[in-house]
Amino acid sequence: MQYFSPTANHRRLGLVCLGVGVQEGPLPVVGPRALDHHVAVVVTRGRGWFSHGGRPPQPVTAPALLWLVPGVEHHYGPDPRTGWQECFVDFAGHSVEAYTDLGYVTPDRPLVPLSATAGVRHVVDGIVRAARTGGPLLEVEAAAAVHALLVALRYARAEVSRHGDAVMDALARDALLPISVAEHAARLGIPLPELRGAVRRSTGEGVKEYLLGIRLSRAKELLARTDLPVAGVARRVGYEDPGYFSRLFSRRVGMAPGRFRAQQSFHDAARPG
Repeated sequence: MQYFSPTANHRRLGLVCLGVGVQEGPLPVVGPRALDHHVAVVVTRGRGWFSHGGRPPQPVTAPALLWLVPGVEHHYGPDPRTGWQECFVDFAGHSVEAYTDLGYVTPDRPLVPLSATAGVRHVVDGIVRAARTGGPLLEVEAAAAVHALLVALRYARAEVSRHGDAVMDALARDALLPISVAEHAARLGIPLPELRGAVRRSTGEGVKEYLLGIRLSRAKELLARTDLPVAGVARRVGYEDPGYFSRLFSRRVGMAPGRFRAQQSFHDAARPG
């Protein structure tokens, strides 16, 4: 186990790492207790139990993620006969709220089945190595790793939807079509509420927000790399009304499509070689 003491300046990064650990075997029971920060406990091998918020204990079978959230009592431990293998990262910061809104941190779902843990262990092992090495960049390196950890945990999550990634892949493929969300659901052959639930579980966003992100990213590429007029770009990303597209682009990107193109052209021209 290694623990960190980030300064006020480090906390301005939005996330800080407070501790990291890897342990295994017939470990002692934890709690009941409540903390003032978040902890991601990843059980990579074995089984045990987990109680959260005073509720009855639930069985835990690896691979699984336990979310310990501030101010909520938790109590857990491995099977005393076999033990388990776990790694954990303690963290805090104002960015946790954004990760929660996006569905990466799930305080309302404190026990999360995982499909794999190799990516998570890679990040955790990196924090452990950094802690052993030390140095003036340790706190910033560990803070950056917390962001990577939350992404790795999201990739590792075993979704309960029977459609899963196939739905997201198909939706991304068809994102530029000028059709409604209901029409997307019909093309996929699933009820509209089920589509909304699948997207929410995968991205933390609604279907419209998810599609809009893909469309705007593609529009930026077209504006930066082609000479298509704005109306042509609008049609390529699913908008028949170029005026509506321009207003939407301006509102979300912070500048009009023409200004975005001029800015990118300037930077491209300024690059050497």
